[in-house]
Amino acid sequence: MDAQTRVREFCEEHDVEGRPEFQLLDLASEVGELAKDACESTDWGASPDEIDVADDEFGDVLFSLVTVAESLDVDLDDALDEALAKYERRIDETGDASSGA
Repeated sequence: MDAQTRVREFCEEHDVEGRPEFQLLDLASEVGELAKDACESTDWGASPDEIDVADDEFGDVLFSLVTVAESLDVDLDDALDEALAKYERRIDETGDASSGA
């Protein structure tokens, strides 16, 4: 079972729902917690080799992302396919996957 189906079923079972604008704020908050772990574990960049981010924080980010996608009827597998195709085109055209300057 994929992540999107698991989250959908969890939310249905536990009557968890929300509006996408608030789910996006929650997603930003969860990504912020990843950054906080990274900043604190590296002494705000002074010891980059010491980076340590809790695994469950990644799960929180993924859960939040999926709830937003579900609210907006976005199929995350399709969205990922589109993104990978976009990066492939960029690499073919410029030699780099980034969007540029």
